[in-house]
Amino acid sequence: MSSMNAETGPSGTNPVEDERCGDVADFATRMRRTVLQQAKRAHVGHIGSSLSVVDLLAVLYCRFLRIDDPASPERDRFVLSKGHASLALYSALNLRGWVSGAELNTYCADDTLLGVHPENRLPGVDFSTGSLGQGLSYAAGAALAATLEASDRRVFALLSDAECNEGSTWEAVMFAAHHDLGKLVAIVDANGQQALGYTKDVLDLSPLASRWSAFGWEAIEVDGHNHKEILQALNSIDFTAKGRPHVIVARTVAGKGVDFMERMVKWHYWPMSDSEYASALEQVGEPS
Repeated sequence: MSSMNAETGPSGTNPVEDERCGDVADFATRMRRTVLQQAKRAHVGHIGSSLSVVDLLAVLYCRFLRIDDPASPERDRFVLSKGHASLALYSALNLRGWVSGAELNTYCADDTLLGVHPENRLPGVDFSTGSLGQGLSYAAGAALAATLEASDRRVFALLSDAECNEGSTWEAVMFAAHHDLGKLVAIVDANGQQALGYTKDVLDLSPLASRWSAFGWEAIEVDGHNHKEILQALNSIDFTAKGRPHVIVARTVAGKGVDFMERMVKWHYWPMSDSEYASALEQVGEPS
């Protein structure tokens, strides 16, 4: 198990420049604003879960994933296993130009492809997810396919820490290690809470990184809101076709960026009032 040292404190967010989508901090701010705007328009929850993963997705989609064309057979694969955070994913896909603003405004409407959980009929969504604990199995299968085809494509799965309560997750963990799926990266959004309480009270997972390491994975721990640290962790990975799979345990804060949402379990489901929405938008700020 290894640990990356942040160059800023736990609340720091370091900007990273990228020609395709500009400054990652701006990208993340735009994502947060979109999450809030669409959640308010649709009057739905899962806001805290979406804000938790914004910085991870911003680095992936702005800096690391090789997906110039979401229809290319050789693109990297991404699985949002914690599918209830789909609004964060839709925000990233919108900023990359794969989901239009008009489509985004159909979130949770009738006959939309943009539901509370992602569907693979939407460009940029490789796997439909929703039942927690299934996404890593999809990702392991995709990584095995890449290995068998001698393809350079890589596979990333973003899980909630609560999914690590489930036996199906550990079956996939064992499968990936047994088959030496070195092209596979699991990213655990370790925000310490879930729908019905705090993870340590529901089923304690600590020490989480050591558990993955004991199952044969290379484990890295990062501050999940520090862009530079996330990118350093991703860049440190050896994507050998046959080798140990990799897990990044990202320490995050549910509701990150909005003080009255941070670490509050109710924002797993709760929608915003008008005054809460105005306050939240003000707190996340404007992109520079």
